[in-house]
Amino acid sequence: MRTLIVATVLIGASTGIALAQDATKGAAVFKKCAICHNIGPGATNKIGPELNGLDGRHSGSAAGYDYSEANKKSGIVWNKDMFEKYINDPRGVVPGTKMTFAGIQNKHEVEDLWAYVSQFDASGNVKK
Repeated sequence: MRTLIVATVLIGASTGIALAQDATKGAAVFKKCAICHNIGPGATNKIGPELNGLDGRHSGSAAGYDYSEANKKSGIVWNKDMFEKYINDPRGVVPGTKMTFAGIQNKHEVEDLWAYVSQFDASGNVKK
């Protein structure tokens, strides 16, 4: 039985089977974002917009933030797939964005980051 479990784990790892997203790990990854962005209760715009309620939000729509025209006109509605593409290469996805972040290429970090960011509703509370 032990051999079967180990083999299953190794096969899953080698074939790229997705592991569960981890919002706790995502909170650690968010430290890369926190230089420019706030999230959670009382979040405000900084160099970048606050990220509360990002899942389902239209790009360029955070109140009080001065977005680039490129971002406002991108037509993006944030969801997991779009976030993963964007965070990997922001300027490649939205040429002309003010976001100068180089991106996060580590797939697990990106998935964990989405789990963290997407858990907050528009008021900054963790969704139930």
